Amino acid sequence: MKFYATTLLALASGAAAFSPAASGNARSTALFSAPPPGRGQPGPGQPGPQQGGPGPQGRGTAPPPVVRRMNARGNPVTQQIAKSGNSHPQSRAVWDASQPVLVQGGSLKTWSFASPIVERVQVVMKTEGRPLDANLELWQGPDNTPYKMRVYVEDGAQRSFNCVIETPRGPNTVAIRNTANLEFPLVAGVVPSEVRERISPLADAKTTPRTIQGGALRTYPFDPNVESVKIVLQTDGRPLNSRIELLQGPNNIKQVMELYTEDGLDRPYIAIIETPGSGNVVRVVNTATMEFPLTALVEADMIGDGMGPGGDAVLGGDGPGFMLDRAW
Repeated sequence: MKFYATTLLALASGAAAFSPAASGNARSTALFSAPPPGRGQPGPGQPGPQQGGPGPQGRGTAPPPVVRRMNARGNPVTQQIAKSGNSHPQSRAVWDASQPVLVQGGSLKTWSFASPIVERVQVVMKTEGRPLDANLELWQGPDNTPYKMRVYVEDGAQRSFNCVIETPRGPNTVAIRNTANLEFPLVAGVVPSEVRERISPLADAKTTPRTIQGGALRTYPFDPNVESVKIVLQTDGRPLNSRIELLQGPNNIKQVMELYTEDGLDRPYIAIIETPGSGNVVRVVNTATMEFPLTALVEADMIGDGMGPGGDAVLGGDGPGFMLDRAW
């Protein structure tokens, strides 16, 4: 019994000697009483935000520039792609007003508008010269997609995508999915339109709208001086199913849009297609049945001098001639 009492007394003395209150060490007391240092709370002996320089979000020291991750919104490459090329003035205005987002191949980006004041949004997409292949959808509530579109552009820098989507009765969400491979990213921008009142897109039409019955198609050829074309498709309230193609030459498709809208009067299709070069033809196909006709308006939007790239004559034969430069 005496041995066990001596052992317990020695253990109690050792614990008292190692306790922070008995040692009187301020550093040990702080380690035992204070919580472990977390994010924004420096540990003992570490410089705080005021001592170690201006660290982000209260960190002790700023991470090296190599470790910092660059956001896709602030990527200078994204800004360069968005502002490159000869885009339509409306597209340039959207790029300037929005924050371009880089959408990698196979990824999805969404833009949510909770306010019911937003009646319509404008969507622009482009690439650095590679093909553009994406799905554009409008979400309104759970499992409700009243607007769908499949977009393909052969050259996303020469012909950027530009359309207006009606978003009545918010909240609404615009979703863009890049269906191409990882090697084909795209840059997208979505901004709310400044026009508040509901105006019919056919009100300021310069030409007469045409009715396209279900299963029928109509073509619209344009001169070389037409730089862009305005397209408006709507119905009398029935669903809208159509396919819009831009051809340049026989069976040479440059741009394709496959569209579905559950209400063609409430959410018509409004877009501007850039038509550089000559031989441009817009073809509108009503992919619905005969019970669902649509009204189409396809007219010139911007008219130039027709002397764009490829407008000048190309001269050949740099030498003095085929027969003269031969040694006889």
